[in-house]
Amino acid sequence: MAFDNTTTTDEVLDGLDLTGRRIVITGAASGLGFESARALAAHGAAVTLLARSEARIEPAAEALRQLVPDGAFETGAVDLADLASINAFADAYLADHAAIDVLINNAGVMACPFGHTADGFETQFGTNHLGHFLLTARLAPALYAGEAPRVVTLSSAGHSRSDVDLDDPNFERTEYAPWIAYGRSKTANALFARELARRAGDRGVLSFAVHPGGIMTDLGRHLTDELIAEMASFARARTATAEAGGGDEPEAPSGGMGFEFKPVEAGAATQVWAATSPDLVDHNGAYLADCGLGVLGANPGTNGFLPHLLDDERAAALWDLSERLVGTSFPT
Repeated sequence: MAFDNTTTTDEVLDGLDLTGRRIVITGAASGLGFESARALAAHGAAVTLLARSEARIEPAAEALRQLVPDGAFETGAVDLADLASINAFADAYLADHAAIDVLINNAGVMACPFGHTADGFETQFGTNHLGHFLLTARLAPALYAGEAPRVVTLSSAGHSRSDVDLDDPNFERTEYAPWIAYGRSKTANALFARELARRAGDRGVLSFAVHPGGIMTDLGRHLTDELIAEMASFARARTATAEAGGGDEPEAPSGGMGFEFKPVEAGAATQVWAATSPDLVDHNGAYLADCGLGVLGANPGTNGFLPHLLDDERAAALWDLSERLVGTSFPT
């Protein structure tokens, strides 16, 4: 069947047997991570559920075991805003697991007030990008030992708010703006996915960036009326710009937001598709949306992306910066 923005996780996985696949998902306590874990386990995958604390992940794991009685679930605690926590988790995990077949870098924060991670990085860049960069680097030996390994990293239409700033990643000289910081981190996620494909593709790793679409989840817990209004204004302008470009972009949906909200089952579908679809083997490093390949120049609110996600020189520079900031060389 043809997939689109309404496709659900169960439709993506229809007919697939994932028995024997080990899948690790960050941010699995709720929202997209929880739904991805449910769907993948229901089709036979063994799923490691990660969240920032045992107090958050254990109730989610129990709920998943009720939904998928035959599912194979295990849990782990890793705080992506704390490099020590990531390293401690990775040490323990690698001691018990020889291989990982799929890593889904799903967790994140969005438009939060200005702050810093435990290691002094701006919260959104530090959590969304650097945390996942280090986690992927530390788990790389297990990924390389996996069967047809994949890394799926969530980006967002938010990448259209800002390119990365390699000179001032922590807003030390730039006035902080929540949506700009979010945009920087989501651009970083996409550039990381692209550069990982380039550097680790010859080790058999497939790497993809995913825009899930607009979904009402705990990710929006920091949104104020002002931030929501700013998001809506930018989304409407972005849609108008895409339409003025004369592409095949659909008209802006009603409701004034410039995009439509998806149910969680559809929001999680693209990352599940990225983790499993055989149709993506020849598209390593791609940006994905609506269970399809992203379209350069189309509306980022739907399935489009901006040219700065294709800047390989910038992706390589971000990689080098990230290694320096986290103090770990990525084994490729």
